[in-house]
Amino acid sequence: MIRRTLITALGGLAAAVLADRWLGSLSVDEEGRPIRVPIRSRIEIDAPIGEVWARLTDIQRQPEWMTDLKAVRVTTPGPAGVGTRAEGDIRILGILVADPIEVVEFAPPHRYAIRHDGRFSGSGVITLDTLDGGRRTRVEWAETLVPPILSNLGSIIQSPILGWVFQADLERLKRLIEIERAATIGTGDEPSPSETAPVAAVGSGANGHATLTTD
Repeated sequence: MIRRTLITALGGLAAAVLADRWLGSLSVDEEGRPIRVPIRSRIEIDAPIGEVWARLTDIQRQPEWMTDLKAVRVTTPGPAGVGTRAEGDIRILGILVADPIEVVEFAPPHRYAIRHDGRFSGSGVITLDTLDGGRRTRVEWAETLVPPILSNLGSIIQSPILGWVFQADLERLKRLIEIERAATIGTGDEPSPSETAPVAAVGSGANGHATLTTD
């Protein structure tokens, strides 16, 4: 019985490895590396782009709207920008793992990008665009996460699950920003457009993880 179970398990593992290799060969770049298809999410928020940018790029507060980000520690001094590093505790498909990241692009208020340097490698790019003459903002998020084993098969399995999670994250961000904005307007302390829109643009880094862009 044990022998039969072991043979079945080994056969399943061998099949998974072969399937993973086959999937990895279907779409490759010029250097023969598998082309990863990012998980894409988007949402429209009833707030100016400057306010949305400020909330998105506040790394310490990202666990408030990213469900699977349980905690985050910024490990470099100074304000966020290209080269900023942080380490998060994230839950991916029920597994808690460390997620060291580096900001590789920081272009207020339109583009913010990071690179994942942990067991799950990859990148995240968030872009912002103005809507309705600056009264609203569209947020688009493209995330690529590569599992440490069976990376091609694992990416296909995790994609629909993480797609649902990331979309829920953006919906939570939308609620937080709009509730905070409503409270600000209610007190008569709504900032002017010049106070909410970032004025400095920062260049991009040589490496990539998550990027945010706004118009």
